[in-house]
Amino acid sequence: MPSLKDLRNRIASVKATQKITKAMQMVAAAKLRRAQEAAEAARPYAERMGEVLANLAVAFEGRDDAPKLMSGTGNDQVHLLVVATAERGLCGGFNTNIAKLARDKARSLIAQGKQVKIICVGKKGYDAIKREFGSLVIKVVDLRSVKNVSFADAHAISDTVLSMYEAGEFDVCTLFYSEFQSVIAQIPTALQLIPAVLPKKDDAAADAGASAVYEYEPDEAEILEDLLPRNISVQIFRALLENSASEQGARMSAMDNATRNAGDMIDKLTISYNRQRQAQITTELIEIISGAEAL
Repeated sequence: MPSLKDLRNRIASVKATQKITKAMQMVAAAKLRRAQEAAEAARPYAERMGEVLANLAVAFEGRDDAPKLMSGTGNDQVHLLVVATAERGLCGGFNTNIAKLARDKARSLIAQGKQVKIICVGKKGYDAIKREFGSLVIKVVDLRSVKNVSFADAHAISDTVLSMYEAGEFDVCTLFYSEFQSVIAQIPTALQLIPAVLPKKDDAAADAGASAVYEYEPDEAEILEDLLPRNISVQIFRALLENSASEQGARMSAMDNATRNAGDMIDKLTISYNRQRQAQITTELIEIISGAEAL
């Protein structure tokens, strides 16, 4: 049984930890608002970009001269997985859930006889993947020095992916990230970047006259040549913003739970301390009374 001194030290230690988790919760809450606003602001742009590309892609349906970023290489033997996670932990299952989705995808592809290559964006994703698929990781993007994710960071990742694709190093590219829903809900998501998966045109909206016929200047091929690479940067940027909001939401929730658990532990330790102290006082009183009676 621990002594009174040990219990006092344990209570003081848990109280110090509780102060840290409470401070981390408040910091995450402050960062979450900005990150959530940035993620929500990026969604309409990314969605509209997909709609424009879907409109342009209609002109290339069934044609052999469609851009490679849209039509693919005609093969799906080599897959590139871009796994975007956080640089820091203490955010619940945020990093683990993204890494688990990527590992499941890698296992499925390997079981089908496909070749897999992995790019890790974030230290925690690499830590979770390297044990099983360390030999497949070809690059780790370190964003620890980046306080606020910018489009330039996403563009640098996009340039790496595009240069590899142009060199024929892979056939299909899939991006893994976590879509922010709320403080307690972040959805691990897999998005195919190459070949581009464009949104389907809504037949009901077309029948209602919601879709229009556009004439493009320059022609569709030139516009797609510029927009398709930009779309990859946009989708990666959106994923990084979604990750940032999801990370802060998950950390806020995890630190709130840790603070509550620390409070429960302090209560239990305090009860144990009081019981042991009371037992010790009772024993000392009995010893004094027994000694006085013996005189």
